[in-house]
Amino acid sequence: MIRPGLRRQYFRPLKKRSLLLLRLVAIVFAVLLFCEFLIYYLVIFRCHWPEVKTPASDGKRATLDPVLKAMFLADTHLLGEVQGHWLDKLRREWQMERAFQTALWLLQPEVVFILGDIFDEGKWSSAQAWADDVARFQKMFRHPSHVQLKVVAGNHDIGFHYAMSTYTVKRFEKVFNSERLFSWKGVNFVMVNSIALEGDSCVICSEAEAELIEISHRLNCSQQEHRSSRCRNRQPLPMSAPVLLQHYPLYRRSDANCSGEDAAPPEERNIPFKEKYDVLSRQASQKLLWWLRPRLVLSGHTHSACEVLHEGGLPELSIPSFSWRNRNNPSFVMGSITSSDYALSKCYLPLENTVLTTYCGAAGILVVLTLIHFELLASPFLFGWNLLRKHKTR
Repeated sequence: MIRPGLRRQYFRPLKKRSLLLLRLVAIVFAVLLFCEFLIYYLVIFRCHWPEVKTPASDGKRATLDPVLKAMFLADTHLLGEVQGHWLDKLRREWQMERAFQTALWLLQPEVVFILGDIFDEGKWSSAQAWADDVARFQKMFRHPSHVQLKVVAGNHDIGFHYAMSTYTVKRFEKVFNSERLFSWKGVNFVMVNSIALEGDSCVICSEAEAELIEISHRLNCSQQEHRSSRCRNRQPLPMSAPVLLQHYPLYRRSDANCSGEDAAPPEERNIPFKEKYDVLSRQASQKLLWWLRPRLVLSGHTHSACEVLHEGGLPELSIPSFSWRNRNNPSFVMGSITSSDYALSKCYLPLENTVLTTYCGAAGILVVLTLIHFELLASPFLFGWNLLRKHKTR
């Protein structure tokens, strides 16, 4: 028989250990909930759609044309089976999935554009690896039927020009459609396969240029009040200068004039860009501007943000990578676009440093609580009480 006093002495340590375990589990659960779920809502909730307003006849500002809410992101770089470590892949894809799904739920865009390098190993992946990557992409970037998702090819999706083949291009277009011209709410978007603008008359390059010339004719026809005989057989487009979407940026010497918290690091900004590798060639850039006469250009590829004014005051915005693997502060661009105007704003995602600091702080708290429980470290409350008692006795 165990005496009542001994029974209390037996169960008291067990109760204290259970209480400690409960506290540790509660802290771990709360930190995981915050860092892996709630933080995306708290950060993205601060983002708002920019307003597009034009002067009305009564002097007040009011929106005249229907506004299209478009979301732009780039360089997701889903890791493949060759170079992607399973833990890195799991972590980065979870982050992008939570960020994208949270943005869809909070911001309610009508169309989402991803400006290339969706995959990291699409340029060489086998048929089975490609199918696996596509399945993961479709899970991560799932979206309601009323939201359209448009994708532009990047060099990691189909290969650089020297490695690009009809096979890689066709399998990409089979999944993501080969649509080059997309119009909605009076806004024209031209989606360019910038990898094919090499200018060497290769089969893929010639087809890409022919498609762009045909789009140029259609856009020119849309500007005519009285349609010529040449334009009557073409499907009419909205009378609006297009928005040009591509992976490679238009030609620029470097990122020397780029600034902002998500621009390239200062030590990299003055490094000259290589034509047809970092940016389009000067000749290809001039062709695009001559054929399409866009009012805005959006691009990716550099993984860093940059705002550039080209000849004639044409603005180009290079969108930074959406993946934490490429930068500490990923972001995406929100655009409110009408047939005659547009407004852009940037939405930043949670900083990787914030998440890591939170985890490190929580780990420190767990260690301190454990040490206090096993009396390897004095409780701060007990330490303070003893100091107060000593002060009173003096």
